[in-house]
Amino acid sequence: MPTLISPGIQASENDGSFVSSQPIVVGAAIVGPTVKGPVNVPTIVRSYSDYQNRFGTTFLSASQVYTYFTSVTAFNYFNNGGETLLVTRVVTGSFLPAVSSNDNVSGGLGIPSGLVQTTASATLDITTLSASYAAVGSSSFNLNGITINYTGSTQTNTANQVNINAAAFSTTSSFATTSSFVINASSSATAYTSSWSNITASAATSILTLSSTASGTLGNSLYYISGSTTTLFTGGTVSASFTLKTISEGVIMNSSSSLDASGSLLSGSENNIRYQIQNNNTSSGTFTLLIRRGDDNSNTPIVLETWTNLSMDPTSVNYVSKVIGNQRKQYSSQDNQIEVLGDYPNNSRYVYVSSVLTPTPFFFDNNGIAKPQYTSSIPVNSEGSFKNATGALFIGQANYYDSITAATTAPQGISASGYTNMIRLLGNADDYRFNVLLTPGLFASTANLGASQITTAINNTQLRGDNIYVVDLVPFGSTISQAVAQASSKNTSYAASYWPWVQTVDPDSAQLVWLPASCLVAGAYAFNDSISEPWFAPAGITRGGLSTAVRAEKKLSQTDRDNLYENKVNPIATFPGNGVVVYGQKTLQTKASALDRVNVRRLLIALKSYISQVAQNLVFEQNSIATRNGFLAAVNPYLETVQQKQGLYAFKVIMDDSNNTADVIDRNQMVGQIYIQPTKTAEFIYLDFNILPTGAIFPG
Repeated sequence: MPTLISPGIQASENDGSFVSSQPIVVGAAIVGPTVKGPVNVPTIVRSYSDYQNRFGTTFLSASQVYTYFTSVTAFNYFNNGGETLLVTRVVTGSFLPAVSSNDNVSGGLGIPSGLVQTTASATLDITTLSASYAAVGSSSFNLNGITINYTGSTQTNTANQVNINAAAFSTTSSFATTSSFVINASSSATAYTSSWSNITASAATSILTLSSTASGTLGNSLYYISGSTTTLFTGGTVSASFTLKTISEGVIMNSSSSLDASGSLLSGSENNIRYQIQNNNTSSGTFTLLIRRGDDNSNTPIVLETWTNLSMDPTSVNYVSKVIGNQRKQYSSQDNQIEVLGDYPNNSRYVYVSSVLTPTPFFFDNNGIAKPQYTSSIPVNSEGSFKNATGALFIGQANYYDSITAATTAPQGISASGYTNMIRLLGNADDYRFNVLLTPGLFASTANLGASQITTAINNTQLRGDNIYVVDLVPFGSTISQAVAQASSKNTSYAASYWPWVQTVDPDSAQLVWLPASCLVAGAYAFNDSISEPWFAPAGITRGGLSTAVRAEKKLSQTDRDNLYENKVNPIATFPGNGVVVYGQKTLQTKASALDRVNVRRLLIALKSYISQVAQNLVFEQNSIATRNGFLAAVNPYLETVQQKQGLYAFKVIMDDSNNTADVIDRNQMVGQIYIQPTKTAEFIYLDFNILPTGAIFPG
């Protein structure tokens, strides 16, 4: 600004109203089994309905309806104000996705392999040659450029066949012109002959093309008729113009089955899907793909996603792989990271394109007209389902809810070892950010219930330093002394434990179920953060009420609560008129300090998270006064805000020449020192009632 030289008045502005940027909002992370969803791939969900769509709800075990702890925890978290939840599904055994199929569904996702000529070198494998046909002297023949390898067994000619004149064969064929070939459209008596085009010698480029009226169940059997003998060549595979795979894995995704009269899949469920091709247009080379819920029917389809104007042309912006996505994610135990395979990011929440079998590069010629050799490569209007997924929800004799005891070998049907890799993966603070870690279904008491996995989770949490781990100590039916014994063996300010178990209404099955405390405490943390700040205690009647709890496993007396709290276990108390309440906020740290309280630990987590984000921007910047002042200008206003919101009594930030000496700078270091006085909570309130005689003067 200009400086006054002669007498006058200078008016200047100093804007101190800049709003400092806030830290990136992160929520909780949960590791556990789910009904469906990607396996061993951390996935962010932003509502409980989002969770249900991706990971499912209830499932059957021994003809009984159950819900995983993971689902009820997610419900309580979002129901109490949680914003984001990082869900990591764990399983036992090998899991694979389901693949698109046209079994028992009209048409299929595309075209029967080899039955439409797309190139002169196309091949159709039937099976090996039958003995009854061996006399012809050849194991293959050429049908207008399509090589057909075949075999079969002798069978009487049936209905629903379309004859192919032998004159349509190339001259290299060894068949007599009096012979003919037949395509079987159906094994039933229903007439489907209109679904196939008759082939003549002049139809060289449209061999066995499905007509626009294709419907019903289509077969792909080839018959050779010579005189009175009919040979059936079976085994011809039906493939597609492109193949879809489900993002979710496990046998629950298999919907391929027979259809009932309404067009409903007998294996269809709300947890799996089916597909439909519409608006096939060979002139424009486009089509529409619908992803439908597996339990719908032809009369009342439930469409989950609609993808319009899709193209098989890799050069088009609407190329099917580009629009839907063809990436898949898988965990690499060797690198302890998620590998991403594929070229195009996934836009669908349910499927990805695993292969394109009949691409149509540069679909139009220079006159803008579709090239004839590509028109038959566009998927036909059809419907289909999914099959070939592997992976069962549970192993052996599964135990759920209060049937989980110290003797249980696979809580909820999942071996504790199934959690190991995902707990290890979430130790990576660069890739996964969260402020609370939950593993409902693991218990610290015994090895088969997850003792070693919990130890690893605690160690990783300490190394990360940016979250707190809510630990479940013991299974249902345990005693106070057993819970205390487990807490006594842990010593960390980055974990907290709660006891006893709590009964609630399962939001999906509507039945009363028993849950470990962490399932509902997650909701208390979310509620605390939604109405106040992380540095407030998620405990007490105001912020620690468990609104969905029906009752606690044990109604704790004052003596019980004292015993638990003295030994680092936060009691789940029951009070008349207030219900079930989290009534403690100790961490598992043994030594008394400010960090033996949850609110202080979470305060430090919040401060470190924000200030680390600020400092990250300084890496490789000039180590100068300007850079250091920029850091102070960002951090001080934030800490002032925390102080105003009752998180700090006082603070001081030093980053100047006093701690950034020439020697420090020469070592390419920048040093900042942050001093804080965290606020404490009033956990022990003493009220003295003094009875005075009449006429006494009250003290001032």
